Formats: sequence, C-alpha cells, structure tokens
Amino acid sequence: MGALLGPDFPEDIGLAVSGGGDSMAMLHLAAGWARVYGVRLRVATVNHGLRNESAAEAALVADECRGLGLPHAVLRWEDRPAGGNLMDRARRARLELIGRWRGVCRHVLFAHTRDDQAETVLMRLARGSGVEGLSGMAARRRVPGPTGLHPIHVPAGPPRPATMEGGWEVVRPLLDTSRAELRHYLKALRIPFVDDPTNEDPAYDRVRVRRALSMLAEEGVTAEGLAATAARMGRAREALERRAVEAARALLRPDPLAAGTLVFDRDGFAALDADTRLRLFAAALGHVASAEYRPRGAALEDAADRWLAGGTVVLHGGMGIARGDRLFVCREPKAVADEVATVGDDGATWDRRWHLSGSEIRGMEVRPLGEAGLAQLALPVVRPPRETLRGLPSVWAGGRLVACAPLGHGPAHIVRLLPPRGPFPDVLLSH
Repeated sequence: MGALLGPDFPEDIGLAVSGGGDSMAMLHLAAGWARVYGVRLRVATVNHGLRNESAAEAALVADECRGLGLPHAVLRWEDRPAGGNLMDRARRARLELIGRWRGVCRHVLFAHTRDDQAETVLMRLARGSGVEGLSGMAARRRVPGPTGLHPIHVPAGPPRPATMEGGWEVVRPLLDTSRAELRHYLKALRIPFVDDPTNEDPAYDRVRVRRALSMLAEEGVTAEGLAATAARMGRAREALERRAVEAARALLRPDPLAAGTLVFDRDGFAALDADTRLRLFAAALGHVASAEYRPRGAALEDAADRWLAGGTVVLHGGMGIARGDRLFVCREPKAVADEVATVGDDGATWDRRWHLSGSEIRGMEVRPLGEAGLAQLALPVVRPPRETLRGLPSVWAGGRLVACAPLGHGPAHIVRLLPPRGPFPDVLLSH
C-alpha cells in the first residue's frame, strides 16, 4: 500500500468486497493496515442479483464489517439490460455503482491477484493483443468521470470558473500475491468466505483459461511468469504512451472554429512511426466519441491508412478527415443525430462531453447543428470541414436554430467541454 498510495495516504479509502476468498482476505488485511495508519475504510458489496446466493454473500460481508467496525453498503444492480455480454455488462455496472457510492473516497481497493493477472494475460494473448493487452491489469487504474469544465467560445465573454468532481481510481494491492497465499491466510485466521460456483463453470472464458493455465504450468508457463511478462509489458507501454503524448503535443494545431475536434499537422503525423500513429489515432477517436475502449486493431489500421492517404473514414463513433496540410478527428455526425437534451435549471449535458447552461436558453432543446443548422448560419469562407461542424451542440426552438456558441451564434450562454476521460493528449496515459 505504501508503494501504491504512500507516503501521504488518503484519509478515506473504499473497498469492493464480494465475499469471495480474495476479497475477504483483502478486507482483513486492509483493516489491520488502516488501524496502524489512521485511514478510514468504507466497504461496498455489489449484488448483481444474478444468483440466489448473492444476498447471503452480501450479508456475510456485512457481518464481518460489523466485527471490524467498518461501515458497509450493499449496492444492487436494479436495471439489467437484456442482450449483450452479461459478464461485461455486470463489470460495467459494478464500476458505475461503486462510482456513485464512493463519496469522498478517491481510491477503491479491488482484490485482483497474481493469478487473475496471469489469466488476463493469457486471455488477451489468445485474442492477439499487443503491448496494452499483454501488460495486463494495472495496479492503479483511473475510472473516467467528469474531470473539469473546459470553456470554449461564449458570445458574452469568458465563462465563470466552474468545477466538477472528477473520476476515481481502482487500486489493486494484491497483484503480487497468489490466490494460494490468501487462502492460507484465511484458513490460518479462520476468516469466513464463500466460493462462487461460477468459478467452476466452463461456460465462462476465465474458467476455461484458468484450467488451461494449470495444464500449461507443467510446461513451465506459470502464473508467476505471466505476471512478470505483464510487468515488463507495462513498462514498455508506459514508454510508448509518453512518446505518443510528446508527439501529440508537437502536432496538435489550434482551430478556434473546430470546437471539440482534434486537428493535427498532416506531414508530421505521417512521419511518425506506425505504433505512435495508431496510438494517436485510436486515442483521438476515443476522445471525441467518449469511448472506453480503443477500436479493434485491423479496423484501426485500415482506417488510418485511408485517412493518411487523403480519405474520410468513420470508426468508433468518430470521423477522420484529411484536408490539405491538416488531419481532423471529430465526432461522427450520424452518431449524434438523435441526441436531444433539454436545458434545465442546472443546464444540460449532451453527448456525454458537452454541458450547456444559461437563463437565455432554459427550457430549449440541445441538438446537433446538422445540415439544418448550417443552412441558418453565415459561415466564414475559411473554416474547418463541414463535417466537423455538423456534430456541434446547438440550441433549438422547434425548427429554428437559436444558438450555437462554438460558432459565436445566438444569445449569451455557457458551453463547456467535459471530456469524460480528461483532456487530450493526457488521455494517452494509462493513469
């Protein structure tokens, strides 16, 4: 914990405890450590409602927390959408529920172990992952959240300063600890825990990989070795990320009319090595679309080649456009065509990354500017590509365009950019 969070420890730390062996061991280890260092702990158990045993497991955690004198909350996944990958949706829901619960805690401990790390690396290796995937799980990982309100053009002048609570961090203090070591600790101290039956269900990818890893151990492919590989790949990833950030800062070009769009020097971008080019392009697409994951490798490489050759490409909710000596990455207009928000007393958040507010526009609708809005504006001759403007937030009263602050049109109101993962190019860094 000292290496992860010290030397000045936060006053409050959250713990995600399921009732399984790893998390129950973490609970007791953290409780002993926190007493020594005067850190307040808060504990949460997410009940996904997917198994009948979930309520009893949450009750077990609650009972242990009472014995340790720690506050405990059960977080229930009430709205479970149908379809898609259930495990992925459950994971996302877990992060969202914990993000809402954590309060003043900017760090939440998760009990992933060295064995989990090895299984993750093996699963990603099977998918043909590169450096990012093979670096496994980071000991600290930032979960995106509003990181600040970044002002853009406002007709009435500079906006008032404003702040919004940012994201939080997943902290994994047990990544260098084996599952067997934690089981020994639990048994020695007679700490109760539950075994999730899904951990033995071969219907799940991770269970099959776990069984494969036990067989590979006979050939020398061990959890320790895979975890060591992940650590080395993590160092390589950090070096590549820093290089990409430096390249982005050198190649970004300001364009006052291209709000929310990233503009790069085309020749400089083309001169980059292939890894840095793809890293920048993927991060730029994810940034304008507020996407959590980067595009798949083959699709990304194909789109990047066509973009650098002078084409217009659409990928991952973003659009890449080449014009003259500039490369543009903007929000795909079609992706926001149906996005509508109404401006209330607290304003309106639109397309996850824009916030509009002001008495002059209260009660009106925020929609994309689109071709209908562009037709109602007198645009300058020298301007960014039309596609970069179609996806801008604008204020409407019926079919009449009332305002589009990025283009200086309409009554005074405040428009701010809220990139969920933070400003570009900082998003290129893992944490």
